[in-house]
Amino acid sequence: MSSLLLGHIVDALGGSLEGGARETAIARIAPLEVAGPGDLSFLSNPRYQQQLAASRAACVIVAPAMRDAALARGACIVADNPYVYFARATQLWRQRNVPARPSGVHPSAVVDPAAQVHPSATVGPLCVIERGASIGADTVLKSRVTVGEDCHVGARCIVHAGVVIGADGFGFAPEHGQWVKIEQLGAVRIGDDVEIGANTCIDRGALQDTVIEDGVKLDNLIQIGHNVRIGKHSAMAGCVGVAGSATIGAHCTVGGGAIVLGHLELADNVHISAATVVTRSLKQPGQYTGMFPIDDNARWEKNAATLKQLHSLRERIKALELALKAA
Repeated sequence: MSSLLLGHIVDALGGSLEGGARETAIARIAPLEVAGPGDLSFLSNPRYQQQLAASRAACVIVAPAMRDAALARGACIVADNPYVYFARATQLWRQRNVPARPSGVHPSAVVDPAAQVHPSATVGPLCVIERGASIGADTVLKSRVTVGEDCHVGARCIVHAGVVIGADGFGFAPEHGQWVKIEQLGAVRIGDDVEIGANTCIDRGALQDTVIEDGVKLDNLIQIGHNVRIGKHSAMAGCVGVAGSATIGAHCTVGGGAIVLGHLELADNVHISAATVVTRSLKQPGQYTGMFPIDDNARWEKNAATLKQLHSLRERIKALELALKAA
């Protein structure tokens, strides 16, 4: 793996190199606490200033407010947003050290003759592209991705191993104690610049399409139900579940393990904490949390038992207030 010179990094990404030489060779990008003399690191949160002082990194990416503290330690690159600069640096590193993935369809992939795959797209080993599906320009499907009938994946998407796009939504009508299947007649439409993590499943719509808009980022092991719509540049962490017909706005985030119940609506810029269960529509932007804090089990059981009595306790207080007013 070849190294990069600090001067080359700054020329490509901007920022101001201070207290160091442009000819310094960088062998890897590493976290502050483990970085060594040949490494580039970054500080995105001032809370870790102590780690900055102790770091042995050759150079650290910092914000202007941390410039003096970084210079007291050694070389630094000053950038307005160190975390974004770090992200750009990882892209530069991959371009330099990882061979470009050739476009085209792997011999083991199965592509229906009625599907459309852009010539610049990459379809990995054991993928399945069903009838009427389409894959956009420069999109990469890693191994074992399935794109169902009539589903569309836009341009410049990255779809990781094991993803299923266009499985049947979970639709059944009860009749005499049995279930009658509701055929899922919609598809899935995925916009441009979307990334979908490994083993995530996006169900096709029952009648209309399930829609993932431009720039959405989905982590591993996420379930998106039928007829869900996710707005532009929203992001979801691992193991999130979104039930059918929920609508999630633009620039939203959903923490790991959270659940959004069906037919609910989340406004733009709504942020859901990890493990929260969203049981009502959220029409105003903001951070929302709904979880019972972890505790010693015996104490947790007592608190849970108390919570179950809150409704009757509230009614007793109301009755007492009315009695006091009448007195």
